[in-house]
Amino acid sequence: MSQTICAIATAQGGAIGIIRVSGQLTFITIRKLCKRITPATPPRTTVLTPIIDITQTSTNKHASTNHIDDALVTLFPAPHSYTGEDCAEISCHGSSYILQKILELLIQQGCRIAKPGEFTQRAFLNGKIDLSQAEAVADIIASTNSATHKMAMSQLRGHFSAELTTLRNQLLHLTTLLELELDFSDHEDLEFANRNELQQLAKQIDNRITHLAQTFETGQALKNGIPVAIVGKTNVGKSTLLNRLLHEERAIVSDIHGTTRDTIEDTINIHGVQFRFIDTAGLRQTNDKIEQIGIERTYKAIEKAHIVLWLIDKRPSAEELKDMSNRSKGRTLILIINKADLFQNPNKTDAADIINKDEFLSNVNMNDIIPIESDASTAISPYPPLIISAKTGQGLDSLETTIYKAANIPDITDNSVIITNLRHFEALTQAHSHLTRVLDGLQSSLSTELIAEDLRLVINALGEITGGTITTPETLNNIFSHFCVGK
Repeated sequence: MSQTICAIATAQGGAIGIIRVSGQLTFITIRKLCKRITPATPPRTTVLTPIIDITQTSTNKHASTNHIDDALVTLFPAPHSYTGEDCAEISCHGSSYILQKILELLIQQGCRIAKPGEFTQRAFLNGKIDLSQAEAVADIIASTNSATHKMAMSQLRGHFSAELTTLRNQLLHLTTLLELELDFSDHEDLEFANRNELQQLAKQIDNRITHLAQTFETGQALKNGIPVAIVGKTNVGKSTLLNRLLHEERAIVSDIHGTTRDTIEDTINIHGVQFRFIDTAGLRQTNDKIEQIGIERTYKAIEKAHIVLWLIDKRPSAEELKDMSNRSKGRTLILIINKADLFQNPNKTDAADIINKDEFLSNVNMNDIIPIESDASTAISPYPPLIISAKTGQGLDSLETTIYKAANIPDITDNSVIITNLRHFEALTQAHSHLTRVLDGLQSSLSTELIAEDLRLVINALGEITGGTITTPETLNNIFSHFCVGK
């Protein structure tokens, strides 16, 4: 018999605290502590009841001193509960004293404190959810924006599991046909599986597995924040732009060249998607060794970014255009002309119009300032140049909209299947590798026995995602150890 576990399921400091209990002793223990909970209490019915310190009842005649709190208690009999065991939830006042006192009483009655993720682990072990759904619970708790919430909800509702079930059934069909050939291998005139048809079906399955694996890059970007590097020369307003986007003074701003010596990162939510902005050291020729290290980190930030915001306040040279074009290959480059508040006509917001009319900044040498030829700018970026003022916030709405478009986020619904978990990606990659051998074997007339073995490896790799082939406690403990206590 597994031990009955208990834990606080809410963050401390709130007005309400919830304690969860799961295991065979749950109802017996709850009835001892809660005066109004009896064997006749209906399941899934919330009851207002005093919580009594039963350790004091025999020594203290004043009932009020035994009264810990008035709580709402709900019973969930097995198997119709989150864990599949008898469960209870105690909703009481959020006082840390009250919560700890109730935990002490539960422990005195034979319960123990739950390990991180143990409630969800029991739900998996009791067949209430599969392993991918269990991992989605942690993702929901950690979700910080609409996109990550939708991805986690889709996985929790079993859409990814349903995809895997469909693939598994198709693979089992292939395996069955090949196993029949093995069973009747002494009958040369019998053919249960047409190799061309098997190859076509295997290719369809592989295409779907490959597609799922390819969503991992998008899933990771959405989960961790899409990296956006803010680059440009010194004093073009990179740190001012970061502060403006974050609505706080995150980066130091000054007129001294080379103020930013290292990369500074922070996140912002744009249209329900999290972006991770990286303010970088200004690009210039310098003999300062520390600043040189910062510039090297700027180049590395460009390599890691999905989107590069190139901030300028002067017309770039042909060499600078070429260099930035080369360094930003494979990434979306957005050219931003900053300091619009210094234009002679500050009401202009259309970048192409300003460029074509040769409008200039008022406080710098006219010969070095915009215009930038339209063909030169569009050659390195799929988007027209944006005119902004990081200082006043002018043009920031257009910039945020352009950044969101540049992220090229697929339409995410509660039914979308996007891989966010490295373990799932590795399993899909293994399945693809084994299936590639199946396809090669079908093309080269490899023995049916060897092809069937590779198909079994594909099925096992997919089974690892949902937990169908995981049996070692070490693996499960590693997965659930990252959960919070109480979940």
